Amino acid sequence: MKKGILKKAAAIIIAAAIGMASVSCGKGSDKDTVYVVMMVENGAFVDMKDGFIQELRDKGYSEDKLDIVYKCAQGDATNLNTIVQEAVNAEPKAIATIGTPASQAVVGMNSDVPNFFISVSDPVSAGLISDMNKAPDKNATGTSNYIPINDIFEFADKLTPGIQTYGILYNTGEVNAVTTAQNAMKYLDEKGIKYVEKTVTSAGEVQTAAESLAGSVDAIFVPNDSIIQSAMPIVSQVARDNKIPVYGSSAVMVNSGAFATKAISDKKIGAITADKFIDYLEGKAIKDIKAEVVDADDIVVNSDAAAAIGVTIPDDVKNEATIVKDSNG
Repeated sequence: MKKGILKKAAAIIIAAAIGMASVSCGKGSDKDTVYVVMMVENGAFVDMKDGFIQELRDKGYSEDKLDIVYKCAQGDATNLNTIVQEAVNAEPKAIATIGTPASQAVVGMNSDVPNFFISVSDPVSAGLISDMNKAPDKNATGTSNYIPINDIFEFADKLTPGIQTYGILYNTGEVNAVTTAQNAMKYLDEKGIKYVEKTVTSAGEVQTAAESLAGSVDAIFVPNDSIIQSAMPIVSQVARDNKIPVYGSSAVMVNSGAFATKAISDKKIGAITADKFIDYLEGKAIKDIKAEVVDADDIVVNSDAAAAIGVTIPDDVKNEATIVKDSNG
């Protein structure tokens, strides 16, 4: 009898200990939790993450009030799915995702955990929302960094007039890159400007693709593409060796060696998404927090690239733009 009582007492103690551990690590915590997830760590995505977190701090949601769990898949789709599954299982207050692949992975889980997406160029095509002008309908809302194709090409025509053929370099595995590339080709078709399309499926193919373009185009355009962005020093070196400009779609691309762009502030778009998350924390329903297209208002020009390709930056552009040098130099 005594042995049976002791066994029961031990079982009760163990169960209580497990229960206490569950409370301290999970839903019983005093603080809400937000996961911040990205597919690959590059300069733009890191700035978006920093902008998101800093805005939370500035608005009174620092780490002493909110657990912020940061996860990066390091470019591995299988790893991304594992991270997202882990995040959903943890039942946090929300999951903030940077870029299209991570956002699609979360929304594709069809869980009760809301998603706040940061910098998705086409949320409708990505399946995150049915209509940007209507209430969010898939438990997700956030910001779109719709790339201002017309503005970029018009700016390119001002800096380097007379471009007859563009190279369009992008990764077919990212819907945002594909959409922007298609929009670029449509614009060039309407203007009667020739282009050569070159696609990659991995970072290892970037240099060969850039070299194949160099001898046949007058300039290269790179859409919002995490693979090409991460390999921008390689692309820019090939372009400089051949005296051709590279027009990117983010400030980070220009910092990494591209010649110029008109783009969205990465920290700003992260902060705007944080404000939407704060609305949710303070009681607003997801369906009442509209997704938003953030305007491009940053003009960035790389003076090292300008010198390498022999282009003089006009004074009026200098007065308006942020002039940078290579971050890897």
